[in-house]
Amino acid sequence: MTKEHDLINRYFAPLCSPSEAAPAFGLLDDTAILPPTKDHQLLVTTDALVAGVHFFADDPAHSIAHKALAVNVSDIVAKGGHPDSYVLTIALPKNIEPNWLQEFASGLGDAQSEYGCQLIGGDTVATSGPLMISITLLGKVTTGKMVRRKGARPGDVVFVSGTIGDAALGLLLRTNGELLAKTTLTSRQVEHLRERYLQPQPRVELAANVATYASAALDVSDGLVGDFSKLCAASHVGGTIEAARVPLSDAAISALAQEPDLLETILTGGDDYEVLAVVPAALAEKFEQEAVNVMRIGLIGERQDSIKVLDADGQPLELAQSAYDHFGDIER
Repeated sequence: MTKEHDLINRYFAPLCSPSEAAPAFGLLDDTAILPPTKDHQLLVTTDALVAGVHFFADDPAHSIAHKALAVNVSDIVAKGGHPDSYVLTIALPKNIEPNWLQEFASGLGDAQSEYGCQLIGGDTVATSGPLMISITLLGKVTTGKMVRRKGARPGDVVFVSGTIGDAALGLLLRTNGELLAKTTLTSRQVEHLRERYLQPQPRVELAANVATYASAALDVSDGLVGDFSKLCAASHVGGTIEAARVPLSDAAISALAQEPDLLETILTGGDDYEVLAVVPAALAEKFEQEAVNVMRIGLIGERQDSIKVLDADGQPLELAQSAYDHFGDIER
């Protein structure tokens, strides 16, 4: 047997069902089979994470694995679906240590147990470059109930789940500690921000609410303002966000009170992995009552080219950028 075969058997085969009747045949084959599901449609999403871009190379392997799966789960949830199974492609540096692989596999195992899915295949390769992880996640949604970005209408109410900006501030702790060193954040607040960056928590509990009530939705990965703009563009509408209504954690509130310039980082920094959902006004109250931990933050308007973020006085905020852009440095 090859070393690759040994690696797969030792670290990744335990993440899928050993049954010959299961979709991946215990990873004994190079192709899985998915049985048809009555009354459901299949959702497919994929995300790639690269060391030095999406995570730090010295981040805990357990956290890296959790993040790799969680960011995909977030996409499925925002469509009103539930995760089912996934394919893992990983490019491993040639000097990777067995202990790292064991921790990574353990992190995947914990994450897939938390989100109710299993590994059904993939590919492992060696690389002289940075570690790269790509997960393709398959999910299920009731037939006809997938919620797209396209679908928002004027008068719809804009909601967001959880809190915004924590992960972006957590990243600042790693890349620009001097900025947050000016604040007097408690050790508990600092730990909260770091964990929100290291281990995003997709809002699985909102999937059914999104499928039932939302006219449009997406997950917030590249920044609240930028992702709201994407939703509006896909729906051919405009809209407003009230910055004062955007939900913040105690840590973010404390940091912002001491350094007001952090507001742009909070609104545009990304890595939140919260659900941004647009709900018809007639259904907004029911959505608010039934959904867990959501907040009204704005309204959908008529003009497609009119996306505004308003301050506490109702005046438009000027933001240098609206979202993280992987290709921002590439000349057009």
